[in-house]
Amino acid sequence: MEVKKHDIKNICIFILPGLALFTLFFIIPVGYVSITSFFEWNGITSPIFKGLYNYKDIFSDKVFWRSVKNNVLWAVVAGGVQVPLAMLMALILSKKPRGWQFFRTVYFLPQVISGIALAMLWAAMYNSEFGLINGLLRAVGLGEYATNWLGTVKTAFPCMLIYWVFYIGYYMVIMLADITNIDESYYEAAQIDGADGIRQHIHITIPLIKGSFQTCVTLAMIFGLRTFEQVYLLTNGGPANRTSVLVLYLYNQMKTNNYGGANASSVMLILTGACVILMIRGIFAKLNKE
Repeated sequence: MEVKKHDIKNICIFILPGLALFTLFFIIPVGYVSITSFFEWNGITSPIFKGLYNYKDIFSDKVFWRSVKNNVLWAVVAGGVQVPLAMLMALILSKKPRGWQFFRTVYFLPQVISGIALAMLWAAMYNSEFGLINGLLRAVGLGEYATNWLGTVKTAFPCMLIYWVFYIGYYMVIMLADITNIDESYYEAAQIDGADGIRQHIHITIPLIKGSFQTCVTLAMIFGLRTFEQVYLLTNGGPANRTSVLVLYLYNQMKTNNYGGANASSVMLILTGACVILMIRGIFAKLNKE
């Protein structure tokens, strides 16, 4: 369709406010952070240009690479486990089994509760002395498996992922809304052809909601890269920095007034996020062609 000159002018008028806000609150801050990442700066005195010193400093830090690894694992689990679980629940609830409204509310409830409150709840559950998990293990005669879940190197990070991965309500609601918009005639035709419920989901529901599934995977992986408050409140990156993530690493740089290093960490976080988004787009573009 050919776009006329007066249409281009109208399009520009509508785009301009959003573009101005995007420039003001994203392009300029990202540019500022990128530039100051090449300076040594404590946030008070004048910045001193140091070139790639800040990047060399963080690249030689084992805690930084541990944080990157944890963030990547967090994002992969979010996209590969959390979202598929949300889709499974959406598929089940779309059939409206008995009590489906209750379960829909229960699964979405954590989304309206403060993340800090949830973190404190799980901190109590994981507590080595009076926590619910160790209490249940002792009650069923498995007391030898009771441990300090968040204070042990081997269990701390897996426990963080387990605590977080079951909060699937946000993505479940998105996909459930998409499923409810599918025309019932598709399922009626499938029933006439003898397709059972599972085959209907495989050949009708899942292909028709792949757009919302891709959106949920993208959001989940981005939220995984931005993880901070759960780690900060539950372990503060410990034990031995095994649960550290990039935002926490950045925060600790700021606490020591190393704003140059913090900005360099921010740039790496932005680049990591961009790489994840490009990877997701590439994977789904390939799947859509097949």
